[in-house]
Parts: sequence; C-alpha cells; structure tokens
Amino acid sequence: ATTTTSTTNVSTTLPPPATTTTVPGCTGANYTLSLLGTEGAAGTNEVTFGLRNTSSATCPLFGYPGIQLIGAGGADIATNEVEGGSDSFTDFARANVSLASGATAYFNIGYSDVVSGTESSCPTTTQVQVIPPNTTTELKVSGQLTVCNGGTVDVSPVFAADSPETETTAPPNP
Repeated sequence: ATTTTSTTNVSTTLPPPATTTTVPGCTGANYTLSLLGTEGAAGTNEVTFGLRNTSSATCPLFGYPGIQLIGAGGADIATNEVEGGSDSFTDFARANVSLASGATAYFNIGYSDVVSGTESSCPTTTQVQVIPPNTTTELKVSGQLTVCNGGTVDVSPVFAADSPETETTAPPNP
C-alpha cells in the first residue's frame, strides 16, 4: 500500500494597517468649548456643549468626546463616562461630522443629581474638561453640575447643527 500525503500552503494577505489622516489645523487646540444649555427633570439632567472650529480648515469629527468632571481647586472628581448611555438625548448612532471653519458641533451629557446607594452627598463641579474626538487636547469650561451615582455621565456622540439630533439639545442658558 502506498500512502500519499498532500500539503497545501495557504497565504493570507492582511489589509494595510488603518491610518489616521491628520488635517492641518484640526487639532484639539483648534476648538473652543462652550456650555450651551441645561435642562433637568425628575432627577435627570441634560447639558448641551458646543465644539466650535476656530481653524481655517474643515475638520472631521466622529465619535464620543472624553469627559472629566473637575471640582474645587481643580481637583478631578471621579467620573464614569458611559458612551451613549440610556438617555434619549445621548443614545443615538455616531455619525461623521464635517465641521466647517467657524461652525459648531454639539454633544449632550446626562447625569443624575439624586443621592443614591452609599452616597451621603454628591460632588459639585466647578468645570467640565472635554477631549474632542480623535484629539488629545483637554478643553475646559466652567459649570456647576451636581453629579451623583459615582460620577456617572452618559455622553452622546458629537453631532452636526443640521442633523436630526439637534432636536435633543437642552434649551439655551439665559
């Protein structure tokens, strides 16, 4: 009896690694952060922020900003960021935002101000620090938010002024 052994060589071509294209003038330093509006009911609070493009370029944004709550004296407050979360004003799909020079993109955060669990009180922020999507620059804006539930903050993806999500923004502050 004769035994025949066959060997097959399989070659796999992997796609090239994804690269991030950096648009000149589109770093985090080319955005200004503002707190645009707030609204609260039944212990759930919403805050709408704006990221304004101060560069001369049209800048792409996609995804979720990073959030850090800051207390008195500039000390970090424990922050538990939940991308999307369960609020109607934070839970929607990410979309590409092409932000023209001078234009503003938006995002919302939601949080509870009701003491729960083992908390005896909840910290109040003096500032909110934001890192725009795809950047590493920390931007800060003043704001007093009393955030309970261990600093849990639901965060929406950034969205454009002409998107349906603008219907989710909190009313402007007076």
